[in-house]
Amino acid sequence: MIEITDLNLLELLPFSQLSERQLLHCNEPEPGMFVAESPNVIRRALDAGYCPMSFLIEKIQLSGSAAELLSGYPEVPVYTSDRSVLESITGYSMTRGVLCLMKRKRLPEPLDFCRNLHRIAVLEDVMNPTNVGAIFRSAAALGVEAVLLTKGCSDPLYRRAARVSMGTVFQVPWGYLEAENWTEQLHSCGFVTVAMALCEDSLALDDPTLNEIPRLAVVLGTEGDGLKSSTIAHCDYTVRIPMSNGVDSLNVAAASAVAFWQLCRGRRQRV
Repeated sequence: MIEITDLNLLELLPFSQLSERQLLHCNEPEPGMFVAESPNVIRRALDAGYCPMSFLIEKIQLSGSAAELLSGYPEVPVYTSDRSVLESITGYSMTRGVLCLMKRKRLPEPLDFCRNLHRIAVLEDVMNPTNVGAIFRSAAALGVEAVLLTKGCSDPLYRRAARVSMGTVFQVPWGYLEAENWTEQLHSCGFVTVAMALCEDSLALDDPTLNEIPRLAVVLGTEGDGLKSSTIAHCDYTVRIPMSNGVDSLNVAAASAVAFWQLCRGRRQRV
């Protein structure tokens, strides 16, 4: 337990001056680090096997929600002070007064762990970490078994994404699609690809054809522009969510929840 008396302590740099991107790349070619926020998110990361390196905790939380977390890791340094001091270090308001610096794990090859799955999501260039986190939370809640991301997506382990996901980024398997021909790779693994897009020849989301497909990859696009036209062209189906009152579309996170609920219904009922 280390009382903070020097705001320039080198051990505090990951919480104060290093960006999330710098933490991501700091140990290359080995996996880097990330900062997890709030006891629930940190607990799910620990349960998933992520290794804590240090804690930054508001004093009042030491006998509260953080006490159980700390009891399991007596060897890990805990830096503590009042909320005002911690927020001057981090530069943002700490929602639950608890941060944890953690080691990343090497990501598995996504097409390996997806071979026996039935419902997955693919995110193309979804750049807002809040949306990425919300999509993971919907995936976990509604039966999507994995999330694959293109290289243009925000990292699921960025602090805001993990917090918005309520820690489900540590429960739902995920990985990056590196190849440009990722739709072909999904087809070779036996997935039928469904592009969520507003097109004239699209199917309605509740078309019964879709729930009968054994292995389905639901493809969602970036905020604003949606999916690339080339991606839509290479998917097996284009699917739309019917709208009312002149609204043309939903935010990608909201659209994912609606799509996952409908397209995983058959799987949930059989399970």
